[in-house]
Amino acid sequence: MLQGKVLVAQGGGPTAVINQSLVGAVLEARKFRNVSLVYGALHGVRGIVDEELVDLTQETTHNLEMVGDTPSSALGSTRDKPDRKYCHEIFEVLKAHEIRYFFYIGGNDSSDTVRIVAEEAAKANHPIRCIHIPKTIDNDVVLNDHTPGFPSAARFVVQSFLGANLDNRSLPGVYIGVVMGRHAGFLTAASALGKKFPDDGPHMIYVPERVFKIDSFLADVRQAVDKYGRCVVAVSEGVHDESGTPIITQLAKKVERDAHGNLQLSGTGELAGLLCDQVKEKLGMSRVRGDTFGYLQRSFIGCVSDVDQREAREVGEKAVQYAMWGEHSGSVVIERTGYYSVDYKLVPLEAVAGKTRTMPDEFLSASGTDVTDAYRLYLRPLLGKSMPDAYRLRQNKVAKILKA
Repeated sequence: MLQGKVLVAQGGGPTAVINQSLVGAVLEARKFRNVSLVYGALHGVRGIVDEELVDLTQETTHNLEMVGDTPSSALGSTRDKPDRKYCHEIFEVLKAHEIRYFFYIGGNDSSDTVRIVAEEAAKANHPIRCIHIPKTIDNDVVLNDHTPGFPSAARFVVQSFLGANLDNRSLPGVYIGVVMGRHAGFLTAASALGKKFPDDGPHMIYVPERVFKIDSFLADVRQAVDKYGRCVVAVSEGVHDESGTPIITQLAKKVERDAHGNLQLSGTGELAGLLCDQVKEKLGMSRVRGDTFGYLQRSFIGCVSDVDQREAREVGEKAVQYAMWGEHSGSVVIERTGYYSVDYKLVPLEAVAGKTRTMPDEFLSASGTDVTDAYRLYLRPLLGKSMPDAYRLRQNKVAKILKA
């Protein structure tokens, strides 16, 4: 085992259970005698470069446990996407502070950062273990059956569409809910598990894995309204046309971009409003409403999967165990074993870094606007215990007298 300090950081979008991974890693690391101190970096890799570090060795176990049950990133996060020069700066800070174990909790970009830092350390012949701990609500980290953070966000989406459908059934109209998912539709597809009765919404689900056509969308809405007298739609923020161009760029007059040049898909509310306008203008429907779930689905307190909590804690613990007992850097992945249990393995960083997983064809219906039973069976155990349910009156109608 290497003798020295541990550094833990959190990157990318927060989740409801990312702090479980943090606490799992911290508490597990504090068990090992070869670990002198456990540090945390404020605001991810930016905090490392700026040397904004805190000593987590001084935190009480009780407070850490309370933080573990709290959504969002306790250390703060960052959207920085380090290049090799940036990663070299990270490595120099790690070396200066005698960090021997570096754990970075994050998604695709974070895994790539860990890979480059590990390569920089290897070039300098500096002894350090660099471990990527997976998280993302998009569920798009490759080699993982699922990623911590996704099940809780999916639980939120299921319950939200369950409620939206009940509302829509009481006062019929067209409802469009836009869910996060730039390249992968796992989270949007979760809306399907809110359906109980044959006429329940969402009546259509649109994900980035399938081409989105405005004309087909409008025809689907018309068909659902003709059949059910109403329509509930779930759509991923990243839906695109045949050329791969996001639909929002076709409909919006002005498109915002982030600091990295990426289209601003989340948090603007644009897509929901623009699709509602299309329904109003092209189909002549008046009661049309849209919501953008935005940040609500990421860290919504009180809507957390117990399965997600447990697994997020365990990936943090296993990351430390692999670092202490192993000889290589890597990324921890979740593998499903049976129905339902999981195992944790360490894979090479280059096998995960910078890659994006999307929904397999077996999870999507032939129509492209629904999911299959295979997806429902895949997702259901991840949602955890005590999922809410909805019931209906049987409506034993009384015979009319005046209107007979």
